[in-house]
Amino acid sequence: MNFNPEHVELPGWTHVYSGKVRDLYIPAQPAEASAQSNNKSAARHRLPDPMDDAQTVLVVASDRISAYDHVLGTPIPDKGRVLTQLSLWWFEQLQGVANHVVSTDVPEAVAGRAMVCKKLDMFPVECIARGYLTGSGLAEYRESRTVCAIPLPEGLVDGSRLEPAIFTPSAKAEVGQHDENITYDAVVSMVGDDIAAQLSKKTLEIYRRAEEIARERGIILADTKVEFGMDPETGEITLGDEVLTPDSSRFWDAATYAPGQAQPSFDKQFVRDWLTSDESGWDKSSDTPPPALPEDIVEKTRARYVEAYERLTGRQFS
Repeated sequence: MNFNPEHVELPGWTHVYSGKVRDLYIPAQPAEASAQSNNKSAARHRLPDPMDDAQTVLVVASDRISAYDHVLGTPIPDKGRVLTQLSLWWFEQLQGVANHVVSTDVPEAVAGRAMVCKKLDMFPVECIARGYLTGSGLAEYRESRTVCAIPLPEGLVDGSRLEPAIFTPSAKAEVGQHDENITYDAVVSMVGDDIAAQLSKKTLEIYRRAEEIARERGIILADTKVEFGMDPETGEITLGDEVLTPDSSRFWDAATYAPGQAQPSFDKQFVRDWLTSDESGWDKSSDTPPPALPEDIVEKTRARYVEAYERLTGRQFS
């Protein structure tokens, strides 16, 4: 997949990486900062060695949206701000869990959708907690009555609650590739027994705390994905990236929840549904990029992200 999104040039920062949604920058060296002011075009093409000496990174959430392993050409206005502000709110709620945020004092061009963060040595594992059976977990259950080799009872359906919640990791994939569910033993082989145990424990603790908070606000947290890294200065396992956003979690309205069917969710459901509809005319099994999103789908998706933020935080998004 050809993936080369545009990014914002920021004085004092050098762009080093673009993911599906986020762009990473490191502090520019003095010579680079001067070159940026004198020749922005040249600076755009001069990449430093990958973050070797950087102690902090600027994480900028864009308005890009991905679906079916494609980054779409149509952005969702304010999506980056929702993801960033909701992550910051959740970091506040998860007192006692070390996180990577250093400051929200960021360049004006990315205000509200960026954070200055510690540079962590990230573990190559997507840490997923499932409290309800759906998505790829449901697909695996229907084939083997397991999820990531964890046996589950007979008779579960789409949306069945899992008590207790389970740790179902996946391997990180490159942009344009699909994350692959893996077993706990696979995590052990990647990071060792002690780290694997801590990743599982921390992930499930975060899920349990967040699930309670969300439920108090009439929202079900069905599952969530978090990422951890090692703080190179303290050696502490630290929560990084985004946390508990509509891009990394499934949030359902508790008032309409009914097991045995697909649940409406506070995320990009409108996008997925339209892309697989006759109206879009797109074949997701082909190599053809998805078409541009209609304006009404963009507006509905934005509204769903904003609603998730407002209902969870109790704050008005402006």
